[in-house]
Amino acid sequence: MKDFFLAIWRYRHFIASSIRNDLRSRFARSKLGAIWMILQPLAQVAIYSLVLSRIMSAKLPGIDNPYAYSLYLLSGMLAWSLFSEIVSRSITVFVDNGSLLKKIVFPRVCLPITVVGSALVNNVMLLLMTVVVFALLGHLPTVTLLWVPLLMICTVALGLGIGLILGVLNVFVRDINQVMVVVLQLWFWLTPIVYMTTIVPPRMMGVMRLNPMYWIVTEYQGLLVYGRAPDPMSLFPIVVSAAVLLAAGLFLFRRAATDMVDVL
Repeated sequence: MKDFFLAIWRYRHFIASSIRNDLRSRFARSKLGAIWMILQPLAQVAIYSLVLSRIMSAKLPGIDNPYAYSLYLLSGMLAWSLFSEIVSRSITVFVDNGSLLKKIVFPRVCLPITVVGSALVNNVMLLLMTVVVFALLGHLPTVTLLWVPLLMICTVALGLGIGLILGVLNVFVRDINQVMVVVLQLWFWLTPIVYMTTIVPPRMMGVMRLNPMYWIVTEYQGLLVYGRAPDPMSLFPIVVSAAVLLAAGLFLFRRAATDMVDVL
């Protein structure tokens, strides 16, 4: 673990430049550029709000705001977008940079860290836009917003741990990426983002609580929608899940790092 952080620190300038290049290349020749990072999740929230809030008359208990459901959706999407981007991009990060790994000697862990950095920039921009949207909808954030960085750290650790495990496996079994596209879609719907936990049958809640993103998303919603500080008992499964998966991901990564270059 110590070597992991030392490598990041020694190559911090390389990582920073890689993040800048990644952001530039993603929006090269685009008229709107980085604005798409905000417009895409906001458009998704608008679609769900139109279908579920207006047509199905979905209500959010405890919030006296005509746009309460949109606030709920946006809070959940803020958490999910960070997690899903880290996982989905980490799966292919080694395969996509195979030629770079063969030509240049540098700590391979810099690649997933670059993914994390890029995802964090996207998510911070979305967070700022979320605060603006909340204010426009008459729901001003409270001081509990200061807890968001802690939840972001937990989300990053969880996403990076899963992403490292799947990224290593994808080098040897390329079907992993195709399978995870479907799994992430299913995972999204098994997380209370577009629906409230109040509609989930009690017998299913035990299963839902096994989903680490359930805890993260509900804490985001509690912070942003209800102005409620995180419950230590709710944070415990988040921290444990993130720590275990990150440790497992780093262990697998270190064991397979040499073999990955040969396979690539």
